[in-house]
Amino acid sequence: MPGVDVRTAALLLVTVGDGTSFPSAARLASYAGLAPTTKSSGTSIHGEHAPRGGGNRLLRRAMFLSTFACMNADPASRAYYDKQRAPGNTRAQALLRLARQRISVLFAVLRDGTFHEPQPAASG
Repeated sequence: MPGVDVRTAALLLVTVGDGTSFPSAARLASYAGLAPTTKSSGTSIHGEHAPRGGGNRLLRRAMFLSTFACMNADPASRAYYDKQRAPGNTRAQALLRLARQRISVLFAVLRDGTFHEPQPAASG
């Protein structure tokens, strides 16, 4: 995957293993602390944010660092980030969504036992 160097890949493999202990990408994202949550109180609903107390800190940090690294190296990731920023989301929300999308790709790669093949950026 773009943005994942040898050290980050080793950390991901040690933390996640072969991915069989997670039944879905959503469970892996929740374990990593990348499942966005919504704050709500009564009738007021506030935006999505990363959960503060939960998740594996090392895995979450590795995913965010790889997300930062891929922003300039992978046009598809940059296009996804820009698409998330367009409706008025904050940088943190867009990065959280991109990290969540990348953890879904990581789960699929581990589940299928294949290599990541970058997709071209969608125009439009």
